[in-house]
Amino acid sequence: MHDFKYVNNDLCCEKVKVERLAERFGTPLYVYSYHTLTDHFMKLKTALAKVDPLICYSVKANSNLAILKALVAKGAGLDVVSGGELFRALRAGCPAKRIVYASVGKTDKEIEEAIRRGILFFNAESIPELENINRIAKRLKKVTRVAIRINPDVEAKTHHYITTGKLTNKFGIDLKSAGKILLSRLRFANLDICGLHIHIGSQITESGPFIAAIKKVVEFIGRLEKRGIGLEYLNIGGGLGIIYNRETPQTAAHFASKVLPILEETGLKIILEPGRFIIGNAGILVVKVLYNKVTPKKKFVITDGGMNDLIRPALYGAYHNIVPLKAAKGKSGAVDIVGPICESGDFFAKGRRMPKLKEGEYIAVMSAGAYGFSMSSNYNSRRRAAEVLVSKEKAYIIRKRETFADLVHNEVIPGALR
Repeated sequence: MHDFKYVNNDLCCEKVKVERLAERFGTPLYVYSYHTLTDHFMKLKTALAKVDPLICYSVKANSNLAILKALVAKGAGLDVVSGGELFRALRAGCPAKRIVYASVGKTDKEIEEAIRRGILFFNAESIPELENINRIAKRLKKVTRVAIRINPDVEAKTHHYITTGKLTNKFGIDLKSAGKILLSRLRFANLDICGLHIHIGSQITESGPFIAAIKKVVEFIGRLEKRGIGLEYLNIGGGLGIIYNRETPQTAAHFASKVLPILEETGLKIILEPGRFIIGNAGILVVKVLYNKVTPKKKFVITDGGMNDLIRPALYGAYHNIVPLKAAKGKSGAVDIVGPICESGDFFAKGRRMPKLKEGEYIAVMSAGAYGFSMSSNYNSRRRAAEVLVSKEKAYIIRKRETFADLVHNEVIPGALR
C-alpha cells in the first residue's frame, strides 16, 4: 500500500528514517515516497492496459512540480482546473496533448492560454461555457477540442462536500441537455466536440457508483451513434478511494475487472483523472509535540502543525491515522491532537487513543499526500511547510520552507500611510 514502515522501531520512508528528515528539515514537514507515488500510477496503468488509457493525474490533489515531473516521466498526462495548474503542468514538462482542462469557472484569459498552448481538450461544464470557448477560439482563428462533462445524477456514497455527480451539484450537464448540444453541435463552428467526461466525486470506495455512471453514459453514447453522432474520447474521471482508517477500497485490478468490459465495448479512447489514488498514501505530514495540556475534562497534545497545514480533519471531519516516529506498544488515555491555530476547529484527531507522547517528540499524520499541502494556507501568518521527496536512501527537498519575508512579499504599504 505504501512505503512508510517501521524498521527497528523507527518509522522509515523507503530506506530513510523519518526522524532524521524532521531533524534536518524541521517541522511541519511533508514527506513523500517516490516508489509509492509511481507504483500506484503503474498499477492503474497496468490494470487497464487492455484499453491503453491516458491517465491524467489530477494536479489539484498535489501540485508540486517534482511530483508532476515524476508522473509525467512515467507517461502520465495531467488534469488541470486553473491557469495556475496549466502553468505548472507545462513547467513540469507535460506535453500539451496530454493535458485536459476541467473547472466550472474558466476565465477568458485561462481559455485563451489553453487554446494557444494546444491542450488535448477542455471538459466543458455548461452551455454558456461552450459558447464562450467557441467565441474565443473563433477570435484566435482556431478550432479547439472539447468534451462535454456529463452529470449522470449518480450517488457517489462519499462525503457530501466531495460528491460531484448529482444534479444538485454545480458540475456538468444533464444528459437531456447534452443530447441537444450534440445534435446541434454544428453551431459551434470553432469547437470539435469530440468526447464525453464524467467525474462523480472523490474518495469513492465502491465500484457500484462508477459502474452506474459509466453505464448511463455508454447507453447515451449508443443513442447518439444511432443518430449519426460519433465521438472519439470517453473520460471516466477519477475519485478512486484509498485507505485512511478501516476503509476497504477497491484495488486497481478490481476496479479494472469491473469497468473494462464496459469500456472495451465503446471502442473509444479512454481517459482517467485519478489524484488521491496515486498520491494520497504516498505522503505524510510530520509534526512536533510542543505541549501536553491537561484540563478537567480533556487531554490535549499540542503540535507545531495545524489546520493551515492539513485542513481535511477540520473541513470534512476526515480521519487520518497518526503514529509516533518511534514505535511504541500500548495506548494511553484518549487525547485530542491539535495545532497552534486560534480556532477550535484546529485539530488532527479528537478522542484518539495514542501511546504516551513526550514534548519534543515527532509524530506522523499518515495518508496526507492528497489535498494536504495543496489546500494549505498562511492563516495566522504561519509559514507553509517544506516538502521532501524520498527515493530509496536519498531525500530531496522539493519545496523550501517559506520565510517570514515570503509572507509579505507581495504586500504594499501605500505611501500615504508611511
